[in-house]
Amino acid sequence: MIISPARVPATRRLAGALYGYAFLTDLVLLYPVYVLLFSDSGLSVGQISSLFVIWSATSIALEVPSGAWADAVSRRLLLALAPLLPAAGFACWVLAPSYPAFAVGFLLWGAGGALRSGALEALVFTELDRLGATDRYARLMGRAQTAGVLGAAGSGALAGPVLAVGGYPAVGAASILACLLAAAAATRFPEHRPARPAGPAAVPGPATAERRDQADQPDGGDELGWLATLRAGLAEARADRTVRAAVLLVPAVTAIWGGLDEYTALLARETGVADAAVPLLLLLLWAGMTAGGLLAPAGERLTTRGYAGLLVLAASALAVGALVGRPVGFLPLAVAFAAFQLATVLADVRLQARITGPGRATVTSVAGMATDLTIIAFYGGYAVVAGAAGNAVAFALAAVPYLAVAGWLVGSRSWRDRPAPGKSVVTG
Repeated sequence: MIISPARVPATRRLAGALYGYAFLTDLVLLYPVYVLLFSDSGLSVGQISSLFVIWSATSIALEVPSGAWADAVSRRLLLALAPLLPAAGFACWVLAPSYPAFAVGFLLWGAGGALRSGALEALVFTELDRLGATDRYARLMGRAQTAGVLGAAGSGALAGPVLAVGGYPAVGAASILACLLAAAAATRFPEHRPARPAGPAAVPGPATAERRDQADQPDGGDELGWLATLRAGLAEARADRTVRAAVLLVPAVTAIWGGLDEYTALLARETGVADAAVPLLLLLLWAGMTAGGLLAPAGERLTTRGYAGLLVLAASALAVGALVGRPVGFLPLAVAFAAFQLATVLADVRLQARITGPGRATVTSVAGMATDLTIIAFYGGYAVVAGAAGNAVAFALAAVPYLAVAGWLVGSRSWRDRPAPGKSVVTG
């Protein structure tokens, strides 16, 4: 698709704001060491897993309501508020390191994640739709994922030296600063809200997408109310078979490896390296995720069988890398995380391409809520397996569900290959 030269600056502004926001959101020096902080504070693996459950449960409770709020009010506003909540949580962690403080921090972090989830994808897709450039969504989101990974990699590179010099308080202060900068970066997002009628005319149906033939309203306009937006988004997720299938694919691909990411520091510590070297091993995983995000445009050409093969590759590399039991095992783990990152971006591309109603952030948040529900179940299972057999075995067993998902994609008639909206052929 050819983009008008006059609209290229607008696309660049959107991309610049997106990459900066993604980078700063993940430039949190606590990321590679907070599990170590919990462990050093006397928490068991079971207690650490319970904190992750609190984190996910908060996201579940707020995910869909915050998505409807973003659709009804301002997606940019929610993106600016989102980083401020974990900043307050990180302050609790370093000022009073204890289980209650960690729990409060995760409540705040979960709330911030819910504000961001759905709103970011919806804002980016809507702005690209306004510019007639939705075919660039996969490229922008893949690069945004890469920017986030680079932020995490930066935190991995800096966390060790900062921890050695100033301990956890210094790491926490740097993390709070990054959150404040991310909130400032969110104010640079463009936001044009299409005028939409209230009432029955706003119910999603064929060709009722956020249309470019309607008058664009910067930062507002005639919006659906919060409750009407919530109902419209939920109705689309429930009634449209293709949207429903795309919603289900997101947690099937994202949840388990997203949950494993929280335990990678413990797995690294089990290889025998010093705590200061743990972030360096995690850099390998972040390098893999960077590669996966950059491969998103090429990944759009995968057939359903190719996508299933990608999941098999990721699962196999995950199991092999975890069971090696030495630092070299993080090389195949990096391959696995690259494949998982690519699969996650492609699942989101497919979902955004199929949403046609006004509740884009709401529907996206439904997928996020399903992901959080799956992650909670995973955390409970991980705590049991890791407590009995160790982190390496728990990582290896986590590969099994992906083999089941791959088999489902190949064997189900609903997932036969056919052209999809845009360029993606990872369809249902």
